[in-house]
Amino acid sequence: MTKEKSSAKANFAQPSPLPANTVNKVPIVSSAHLAAGRSAELSEFEFGMIIANNAFNRWAVRCMSAAGMKDMTITDVLVLHHINHRAREKKLADIAFILNIEDTHIVNYSLKKLQSLGLVKTERRGKEVLYSTNEEGQAVCKRYYEIREQVLVSGLTGDGTESFELSELARFLRILSGLYDQAARSATSM
Repeated sequence: MTKEKSSAKANFAQPSPLPANTVNKVPIVSSAHLAAGRSAELSEFEFGMIIANNAFNRWAVRCMSAAGMKDMTITDVLVLHHINHRAREKKLADIAFILNIEDTHIVNYSLKKLQSLGLVKTERRGKEVLYSTNEEGQAVCKRYYEIREQVLVSGLTGDGTESFELSELARFLRILSGLYDQAARSATSM
C-alpha cells in the first residue's frame, strides 16, 4: 500500500470534527421565535435550563417526601437546607438574598410553614429574628442527604473530569445569573 493510500485510509477512519458553526443543526428550543438571529444558542440553553430546573424541583420535593416530609414545595426544601447550612442562624433577608428570591414574602411564608412543621426555631435579637434548624430539622436534612447519596449521587462517576465539568458548569451558571439579573434591571427601566 502506498503512503498516500495509507494516509487517506487513516483520515477516512478518523474524520476530523467540524467546527460548531459549520454544522447544520436545528436548536432544541421551546420558543422558536426567540431563537431567531444571534440568540439560537441562548434559547437552546434557556430551554435546557427550564427542563433541568423543573427536573431538579421535582427531584428535591420527592426526595424530601422520601425523607418523611410530604407536602413541601421547592421553596420550602431550599429554605430548610439553607437554614441548616453550616449550622448558623439566618435572617429572612439573608435567606432571600442567597437563594436569589426577590419577594421576601415567599421566603417568610416558607419559614412559617417550616416552623409549623416543627423543623425550624427562631430567636429574637433586638429587632432581628434569626432562624435555625432544630433537632428534627437537622434530622430531616440528614435523611435527605442519605437518600440523595443513594439515589442521585451514586449515578455519577465521581471521576476528576466529571467533577471539573460540574464545577465549571456551576461557575458558568453563576455568571449567567448575573447577566440575567442585569438584563432584568435594564428591562425594568424600559
